[in-house]
Amino acid sequence: MKRLFISLYLLLSLSFLGIGWTLDSLWQKNVEDNNALDAPLVALAQLLAQLPAETRQQYLTALPSTPLLPLTLLSADQIALGQNQQLSPHHLVTTRTNDDEQFQFIRVGEQVLMVGPLDTDPREHLRNLFTLFFYLSLALVALIWVGPLSRDLSILRQATKEFGEAKWDTRITLSNRSQVKPLANTFNEMARHISALIENQKHLSNAVSHEIRTPLARLKFALALLPQYCQADSDEHKRQNFLDEMQQDINEIENLLQELLTYASLESPREGTPLEEYDLIQLVKQTIKRLGPLYSTPILFESDIKALSLVGEPNLIERALQNLLTNAQRFARQAIRVKVSHNSQQISLSVSNDGESISEADLPKVFEPFYRSQTEQNGNNGHGLGLAIIKRIMQRHQGSVHVSSHPTQTCFTLIWPQRTKS
Repeated sequence: MKRLFISLYLLLSLSFLGIGWTLDSLWQKNVEDNNALDAPLVALAQLLAQLPAETRQQYLTALPSTPLLPLTLLSADQIALGQNQQLSPHHLVTTRTNDDEQFQFIRVGEQVLMVGPLDTDPREHLRNLFTLFFYLSLALVALIWVGPLSRDLSILRQATKEFGEAKWDTRITLSNRSQVKPLANTFNEMARHISALIENQKHLSNAVSHEIRTPLARLKFALALLPQYCQADSDEHKRQNFLDEMQQDINEIENLLQELLTYASLESPREGTPLEEYDLIQLVKQTIKRLGPLYSTPILFESDIKALSLVGEPNLIERALQNLLTNAQRFARQAIRVKVSHNSQQISLSVSNDGESISEADLPKVFEPFYRSQTEQNGNNGHGLGLAIIKRIMQRHQGSVHVSSHPTQTCFTLIWPQRTKS
């Protein structure tokens, strides 16, 4: 991270320095060397060139003299210039001595007009100081911008390192003015999601080991007793009951694994799964028709909607409705009521029964995996995954599921946002 800070800071500082120096050089070369002082001297030299050589000095002497601008007419062989400096009748050649005196030369026929010595601008040293101050100011501005950015990136790097060391509660807190605040928010959301997944996996592992232990123990015990039921003189009816009980344990394990596979498949977001258009009313009627005969408790469908088109995965919606109806059939006393309604914001499907209510303590937990309310009717039936699967199905459809319960009614409601085909 220090390397990034240094490289970025040097890049900005050297860029400012290089660009500023280049522009300053171009300005001095193309602007300052052709200042307003050059034009009168060039005009004077051209005027002198029109006069005979012997009268030029007289003309020059007749001009008003000024100590700030001494003029001298010399012969060309009296002037020694550098190799790269050539006299011209149209341009001034400027030189400086070690004493900070300045001379200017321009050709006048076979002679040379010398201007000087001139004192250099005493403010030039101040200009260099101001130039240095300008670049230092730019470096300070770059530091003010790069410094906090480097600090925030260091915080992000440290948080990533800690998260990689299995510190799942690691979060990043930055100022709202930070330029990497969106990146920190994304990291926090990722960390929260991964933490929830890991916690969920731990919970599932513990719950599975607990749920599968009982039928496995029964199977181990049954296998130990199996030889005595397989003897020639053993009762065939008892042997068949014994084998049926073993098959029930196997079915219980298979059902648990199937529920786990379904729950796990709904954990990842939907990718590549084609969405279908389906009629919610028709789907509800078909599910009621299929499950109604399994129990004596009637299922009453209440809705004045003829058809309600949705887009999603109808097999999952049917699974969610089936889980709700199956639960309701276990608890209902006289009737189960299914109702579909909608408004401009949402679509809702509710399944209510008049059975035993869910306690206030159980309500917030009923959608957690492997949680089973300790009611008289519920006992130890099921694996506690049915409602958790419903919750994930609705999340997959950008919806939600809610429950309310009082002594005369328990109602589960599936809610979709009001939306047409995407």
